[in-house]
Amino acid sequence: MNDQTVEFQAKVYVYDLNNCAREFGFKADETWEVDMASSRDKADIEKKYFPTLSAKVLPEMLAEMMSSVKFKLSQRLAGIEKNTDATHIRQQELQYLIAYSPNRLRR
Repeated sequence: MNDQTVEFQAKVYVYDLNNCAREFGFKADETWEVDMASSRDKADIEKKYFPTLSAKVLPEMLAEMMSSVKFKLSQRLAGIEKNTDATHIRQQELQYLIAYSPNRLRR
């Protein structure tokens, strides 16, 4: 991701989310939940939900990527997401942006 802008990567990520939603037959009321995750959190989410879509993002770009993706999905940032910075991201070892539908549990 070093050679491409966050805005471009967010656009590609949202495009992939839309394709995934079409592929898996999401209904009009189904939405994606987008979170920042560590590798352990990512594995837990992937075990619990299907489908998921994740992207590994540099810590200094993760908060901006999350904000851009949520904006493109017409979602609001939660309070903690607004105050997240690169230092907090490094401390929590957050490396991934992961999207899943809370209504689609893995069976």
